[in-house]
Amino acid sequence: MPIPILKSWGKYFSNYDEGLGSSYERIVLNKKLEAVCKHFRVKRVLEAPIFGFTGVSGINSVYLAKKGCEISLVDHDKKRLEMINSVWEKIGLPVKTFFSENYNKLPFSDNEFDLSWNFSAIWFAENLEKFLSELSRVTSKVIFISVPNRNGLGYHALKFLEKEEMKKYLKEENIIPGNIIKILAEKGWDLLIKDYIDCPPWPDIGMPKKKFLKIFGLDWLIKEKVQAPVSIMDYYLGKDENFPEKMMRYYWLEKHAPNFVKMFWSHHKYLLFIPRKEK
Repeated sequence: MPIPILKSWGKYFSNYDEGLGSSYERIVLNKKLEAVCKHFRVKRVLEAPIFGFTGVSGINSVYLAKKGCEISLVDHDKKRLEMINSVWEKIGLPVKTFFSENYNKLPFSDNEFDLSWNFSAIWFAENLEKFLSELSRVTSKVIFISVPNRNGLGYHALKFLEKEEMKKYLKEENIIPGNIIKILAEKGWDLLIKDYIDCPPWPDIGMPKKKFLKIFGLDWLIKEKVQAPVSIMDYYLGKDENFPEKMMRYYWLEKHAPNFVKMFWSHHKYLLFIPRKEK
């Protein structure tokens, strides 16, 4: 959850290097979304908002497009949307993009999408209740929302280090699971699953490890060395077919750790909702 990306997001469109953390995060997210889409027979997907705190913006749904889903994306920055369209064109996949100033109103018909979802992005919605009401309106089968794990050690560290910036730019109340669950329940959606996701064997520090350790005077713990670029774009562009397998080498903690460990170590939580009539 590095606040500086609010200003530096553009650099990732010319340098795809996202680092190991974001790369692992994307692969486990792909794995979860693929399971959701298979179970609910999803074909039409809406991702809104799309801007979170990770590398190249707007590519969270690329894997679903590769699996044959029709993708629509909504963002609040027109310049970023242009750059996102260029990336999708480079990958060679179709996508529909839309602009929304505040997410209070979505430009879609009722029940237009089978799945609507977002990842670490819901705190950019100006009004949580209005946004979730719209998400409910345009979705027919399932809603998937992932938020930062507020109990995580990394989250607490970053909140301490970037407290003022968080207050200025983000709506932290939007990422409180209880608030989301309550509003969607009022809209006729039942919580099917609440669980942890993105639990690799490193903390959610949101910045280079050396920089993080330096803040606490502990940078002597690691040696200076050049890190090779890591990006899921190599996989999406057909340059590294083994990329998912490389990232899944770090999946052992996520697979075996009990929830009391994930409660403090996992980087994110996700909430899965279905319409009450289908339960």
